[in-house]
Formats: sequence, structure tokens, C-alpha cells
Amino acid sequence: MILHTERLILEPITLPLVEAVLAGDRRRSEELAQARFPSEWPGPAVIERAFKAYPEAVRADPATRLWGDRLMITRHGERRVVGSVIFNGRPKGGIAEVGYGVERGSQGQGMATEGTRACVEWALSQPGIVAVRATTFTWHRASVRVLEKVGMSVIGTDEHELLGEMLIFEVVK
Repeated sequence: MILHTERLILEPITLPLVEAVLAGDRRRSEELAQARFPSEWPGPAVIERAFKAYPEAVRADPATRLWGDRLMITRHGERRVVGSVIFNGRPKGGIAEVGYGVERGSQGQGMATEGTRACVEWALSQPGIVAVRATTFTWHRASVRVLEKVGMSVIGTDEHELLGEMLIFEVVK
């Protein structure tokens, strides 16, 4: 299902697109997305964070692993991929975990908030989903603001062994 916001089209990420990105095939990736990718995105760090279980888990069960994952594509003017929203697979126990990223040239414009809000609302409307969670570092002020604007509240903390304290956010149906 494609989601629309004022400035974004949120299109599902497919297995063929994942395969093209992992293969480093920019032309095929852009053809499949029907949108231009930023020159530095998606880089290896983004792919590793967004798709830790790659590639075997996605190939084995794309419907489960890619559940809710979407590209953020500009709605007006040239179709450009500006980021993505990822759910870390179909939730077990009714709690979805969301992550997001926006390419450097589009940061600070509210794109992360707009895209994440739409995807969180979609997730909460799905059968069996009772909450959506996200984690971010206490020092990552921009990410904290995105989660607050999406309507999430801090429900706890966790510790990252190298980077320090992380806040756990949640919004309940």
C-alpha cells in the first residue's frame, strides 16, 4: 500500500529493490523506485542499519522482513528518494519497531517527521498492532524531536556499549 503525505509518497520497499541496492546497481535501483537516489544514499552504513538481517532473511521471507518498510519519495517536482522508514520486520507480540533516515540534503525540513508519522499511523491501523516503539540516543536531538512530534513518549532507557544511553519511545493505539 502506498501512503501519501503533503510532500511525500511512501512506497513499499520490495525484494527486487533491495537486491539492486545491495548489488550496488544504481541504475536498476532508480528504475525500480522510479525515482532518483541521492549520490551518497543509500550507503553501506544505511543499508547495514536498516537491513541488519540481510540478505538471507529478506530472501527467505520478504513479506515478513519488509513489512511496512517504505522509501520516502518527493511528491512534487522530480521524484527523488529522500529517505526511508523501516519497521524491522513484521511485529511479534503486537509491538512494531520503527526506524527512519533522511539523506543529508533533505534533513532539517521535517521530512523524517512527516514520513515517520504516516508510517506509524499506518502501523497502528494494522490488525494486532497495539504499539510502535523507536530508540534513539539521548544526544541525537533531531531524532528525539522527530519521535516527540510523531506523538511518542519516553518509556525507558537502554545502554549502547559504545555510544551511551538510548531512549526508548513508544506510542500506543
